[in-house]
Amino acid sequence: MFARRGSRPPRVALLNSNKFTLIGDNAFTGLSHLQYLFIENNDIQALSKGAFRGLKSLTHLDLRGNALVCDCKLKWLVEWLEGTNTTVPAVPCSSPAPLEGQRLRDLPLRDFQCVTTDFAVHQVLPFQAVSAEPYTYASDLYVALAQPGAGSCAVLKWDYVERRLRDFDRIPAPSAVHCKPIVAQEQLYVVVAQLFGGSSIHRWDTAVDKFIKLQDIDPQKTRKPNDVEAFQIDGDWYFVIADSSKAGSTSLYRLDQNGFYSHQALHAWHRDTDVEFVEHDGKARLIVASSSQAPVVYQWQRAQKQFAPQGEVGDTADVQMVKHFKAGREHFLCLSRYIGDSKVVRWEGQQRFVELQALPSRGSMVMQPFSVGRRLYMALGSDFSFSHVYLWDEDEQRFSKFQELAVQAPRAFRYVPAADVQLLLAPSFKANSVVYRHVVVDLSL
Repeated sequence: MFARRGSRPPRVALLNSNKFTLIGDNAFTGLSHLQYLFIENNDIQALSKGAFRGLKSLTHLDLRGNALVCDCKLKWLVEWLEGTNTTVPAVPCSSPAPLEGQRLRDLPLRDFQCVTTDFAVHQVLPFQAVSAEPYTYASDLYVALAQPGAGSCAVLKWDYVERRLRDFDRIPAPSAVHCKPIVAQEQLYVVVAQLFGGSSIHRWDTAVDKFIKLQDIDPQKTRKPNDVEAFQIDGDWYFVIADSSKAGSTSLYRLDQNGFYSHQALHAWHRDTDVEFVEHDGKARLIVASSSQAPVVYQWQRAQKQFAPQGEVGDTADVQMVKHFKAGREHFLCLSRYIGDSKVVRWEGQQRFVELQALPSRGSMVMQPFSVGRRLYMALGSDFSFSHVYLWDEDEQRFSKFQELAVQAPRAFRYVPAADVQLLLAPSFKANSVVYRHVVVDLSL
């Protein structure tokens, strides 16, 4: 009911006891002179963000006696109440339960956790792969993927216009398990690790615009490679190959003017599965995971220019992958296991590791932490069920389950920032590989 005097525009609106459940956008269009608005004793649970649009003269608003749901959809109203000169009597929340009876005006804006995220499928790559390694070369973004089924290392290039990965080049590799790009001294190298036929190093030749083989890797040392990690120490480039054969050796290689040469044999006879480079407390370390013993920590000796064993990470054997992450000032490790629980441990002091969390993970070959903005995630793969993304809770010092990913038998998860698109690559051993996009959703809009 609108109160009028003669032909003057209405200044009072009485909309009480009408069983309204929602006030939608532009509900009061054409009522710019309205001063008093009463919407009491209805069943209103929500008001659209544009509900009061056009009410330029409003001086009094009454919403008492409604069933307001004080969630993210009403965050805008709390903000409006903080900044308006309109008189609004106290309006209590009806739900959710923790807020029942609290006055809407008294709710702190910081308590509205309205921004959430999601990993949505962005692109399906029609092939199987067992590793994915992003790199930037000559200002362009690429991804190198090991495709043993296709007998190659596939190199894809990011199309900034179409926002998709497109075929770029292939390096023949009949049994590739890892293709590791290294951009060093303005040169692009790719370490091609193979189960059979020998591993090798290739270099991008700008004269012919293709990869050419630079050198072979000693097959007596590298018999069954499983992982490749590249890093810099004191300005020098190195890569290390984790070897999973009974007779091979995890080996370190160093780049000189003519290519990479063997620098150190690290870990023989232990069937190593993964290697992680970590800089912690100003010291360079390698952590080598193995199927026959707990992960071993090596520390760089500057004088000798070699790694020396420092100890083991607890007593957790049969670790498929070891990955490091930092939260605040503390360092942590993720230890994925194919049989048994995967674990999160906190790294305290020189050789003290404290288990924080055990995660059921039968069939897991990959456990990868990664950060997107301020959020710290961890992706845990599975060969037998859904893979999962977890979100780090800083207060609880543990990961909580966040989202399922329908990717079969993933062998890696790689976070790739591509300009304004945040990607997560998931190469699959059994089916199509998947590229996910990190999406930010504001539930208050």
